[in-house]
This record gives sequence, structure tokens and C-alpha cells, in this order.
Amino acid sequence: MTHTSTVIHTGIEPLLRLCHLVSPALPVGAYAYSQGLEYAVEAGWVGDEASTFEWIESLARAAVGTLDLPVLLRLHAAWRACDEPQVRRWNARLIAARETAELRAEERHLGASLARVLIELEIPEAHVWQAAAPAFATMFALAAARWGIEAAATLAGYLWSWNENQVLSAVRLVPLGQSAGQRLLHRLTAAMPAILERAHALPDDAIGVGVVSQVLASALHETQYSRLFRS
Repeated sequence: MTHTSTVIHTGIEPLLRLCHLVSPALPVGAYAYSQGLEYAVEAGWVGDEASTFEWIESLARAAVGTLDLPVLLRLHAAWRACDEPQVRRWNARLIAARETAELRAEERHLGASLARVLIELEIPEAHVWQAAAPAFATMFALAAARWGIEAAATLAGYLWSWNENQVLSAVRLVPLGQSAGQRLLHRLTAAMPAILERAHALPDDAIGVGVVSQVLASALHETQYSRLFRS
């Protein structure tokens, strides 16, 4: 193998591992959750392409971007340093920040599912966490740290995956056509750099959620009569 091909191989493998981690084919069951979007559609808060973009972008900016991403950044650093107390601290904080039963159940289900996947992919630390029902971001950060994926790429992949899942949910729920879904992803991608930049800069005491609508939608979804999604 030449020096050039060695450099290419070394540089491209973490990107390919990230693609694996954010793939919709990853068997964690994220497709079963809408995170309140189903109730928002039922209530008429979201009903077309424009309102769908407003809903998803606002949650990405003031919920995922101010809670999940900065916590993920700290989890990634903790896993790289093999600092288990810090991993447990930030895992507990993220789960505690889920304000409804459905959001907490979703977090634990996705985390435990990803732990099972990582066990199959020979990441030994996942064994300890599987029974503990960890946060999804905790296992996501573990995989990224062990696969050599840098923090910035880890956060970008997590945000992309969350946005994609919301768009796929909206395509089914609103409903929207596939072309509308692609336009939404294109617009949401343009908004991501600013969200990621803020997440990297956010101090510990500023981490949290600033979106009331999702909490209300999630709580009301628990008693919604007809449902496709689990949240």
C-alpha cells in the first residue's frame, strides 16, 4: 500500500463509521418516534411545508442544539478520557431533562437499543450500559469515541440524523410529498452550521431546553386517541 492510499484509508474510515452510525438502517427503532410532532399535526400547529420547517428548525435550534448537542460534546470528551464518572453525570443530566414520560421512555429505549448494536459491533463498554437504559447520546458518543470520529463530526452527524428522522415523520404525518421532504432537508442543512457553532460554545450552566411547545405536544400525545408513533 502506498503512502497516499494509507493516508486516504486512515482519513476516510471515521467518516464511513459516522455514516454507519447515522444510517436509518441502524436497528434502534428511531422511526417509531415523532417527539411530539404527531400531536402538533393533530392539533393543527403543523399542517404544511412552511409550518413543518418552522417546527423542526425551532426544536433543532432551541432544544437539540442547546441540550443534546452540548451534552453529547461532553460525553464524547468523557469517553475519550475514559472518565466514567463524567459519562454517568452527563447521561443522568440528559435523561433528567426529558420532561415527559414519552420522551424519557424514548431516550432509554433508543439508548438501550444502540447499546445492543454496539455489543454486536464489539465495543465492550456497551455491555455495562445495556441494562442501565442509557441515553441515546451516551451510546452515540461511545461509538464515535471508539471509532475515532472527531467531536465536530459527531455533533454534525447526530444533528443530521435527528433532522432527517423528523422530516421522515412529517412526510408521513402532515402528509408531505417526497420532494417537499427533500426541500426541508436542504433548508434544515443550511441552518445546521449556526446551531452546531452555538452548541460548541455553550457553557455548562446554559445547557437546557427553551421550547415549551414540544413538551406540551409530547404530554398531550400520551392520551391522543389515534397514533402512529410512540411519542
